[in-house]
Amino acid sequence: MRLSEMFVRENDSAVQCTLCNHRCHIQEGKRGICGVRENRNGELYSLVYGKLVAQNVDPVEKKPLFHFLPGSTTYSISTVGCNFQCLHCQNYHISQFPHMHNGEISGVHATPGEVVGKAQVHGCKSISYTYVEPTIFYEFSRDCGELAHQHGLKNIYVSNGYMTVEALEKMVPWMDAINVDIKAFDDQVYRKVCKARLQPVLDNVRLLHQYGVWLEVTTLVIPGINDSQQQLEGIANFIADIDCAIPWHVTAFYPTYKMTDRQRTPLSSLEKAFAIGKSAGLQYVYQGNIPGEKEDTECPSCGAKVLSRSGFVLNFSGLENGSCVKCGFRIPGIF
Repeated sequence: MRLSEMFVRENDSAVQCTLCNHRCHIQEGKRGICGVRENRNGELYSLVYGKLVAQNVDPVEKKPLFHFLPGSTTYSISTVGCNFQCLHCQNYHISQFPHMHNGEISGVHATPGEVVGKAQVHGCKSISYTYVEPTIFYEFSRDCGELAHQHGLKNIYVSNGYMTVEALEKMVPWMDAINVDIKAFDDQVYRKVCKARLQPVLDNVRLLHQYGVWLEVTTLVIPGINDSQQQLEGIANFIADIDCAIPWHVTAFYPTYKMTDRQRTPLSSLEKAFAIGKSAGLQYVYQGNIPGEKEDTECPSCGAKVLSRSGFVLNFSGLENGSCVKCGFRIPGIF
């Protein structure tokens, strides 16, 4: 266990968690929505500090991040638990583990030093906090992240973007890049599918860009849920209003968990989303989960292919110090 830094005490031994925008009011002996933060004697504790259920070496493109150290590997870690309860979660076996196993917390103990050491041994250039919402293991990610910086490694969050402003401001000093899911552009979809709200996510996307964290956005396109013209235009225009250079990944859904009644996303839906993104002025739109379909990065100035990919493999780079070798245009990102 580790005492949480993000809570306030209330009357009668209750506490309010201030880590994410659920801002759970938690009675003595109870846990928040994430299932991994518990009120013990009027203090809030993280039950997952250093208890890792996943440690993998991944291509950074898998996060997905296409403009952040392309072609490199990242050391990916996760605990159990999540502050969303998405009906289509592909990692539900760990994100919902406490809810599915009577509150049990599983995992193998690790220290920040061990995580950083393994990242170095495997030649990774970064550490990714991923697979579930990493905000729920904030204290451990922070300790790993600060140590990673001391050893020249970068830090990546793969996130639903639901952290509070207070938490986000604590993360910014050691967070180098983030991919945020915008799961829909309809609050009712968020409430029904994820048991959350849309607006805090949108607010945080704006804040992250303002703070200068490298930002990419992903939307999993689900038939009959968020694939309408209105919703896709809403997301694309929202991103473009912030910065047309923010990459938008539109990815294919595959039936899983509690959403097996839907068909997988047809290529035509991703092509529609791609066209909508380009029409909104977005310079970098990528189709995902269908290898070989619009995964390359093209220079918006001269049209030259500057990064070529197959799935998560970088095949070719036409960049020199982050600029197009043909026309010299600076491609936004960290290269």
